[in-house]
Amino acid sequence: MKINIYLNFNGNCAEAFDFYKTIFEREYNSISKYKDMPPIEDVLIADEHKEKILHISLPLNNNFVLMGCDYVEGLGAPLVEGNNFSISIAVEGKDEADKHFNALTTGGQVVMPMGMTFWGSYFGMTIDKFGISWMISFEEKNEK
Repeated sequence: MKINIYLNFNGNCAEAFDFYKTIFEREYNSISKYKDMPPIEDVLIADEHKEKILHISLPLNNNFVLMGCDYVEGLGAPLVEGNNFSISIAVEGKDEADKHFNALTTGGQVVMPMGMTFWGSYFGMTIDKFGISWMISFEEKNEK
């Protein structure tokens, strides 16, 4: 299992990650914008959000990746500055993903149910009963 921090921004994700990139002297291993997202039923991305960051990742070492995105209203939990992060867990199987997701959701709130995504991960988001945001993901290439 790998655990990373996922930061959410109010439109300044690219600026923040450029800052972190300079500090840590690292290169991004992925970056995508909302305009890169394939169409999803009942989800319309307004033109003013299409250049915002959908996902960015900056490996800080071999074991830790700093990840982030720009918040877009209606996608995910509302952004609250000061609490604008999630703990991201990459697990080694769907059963493990479901186990952790279901346990963390007990007494909490599902933000995005576990399911396959357009980027190829089995993924879900939840807020536990203590108000902590979690992202659970599994990619078949991670399976041992």
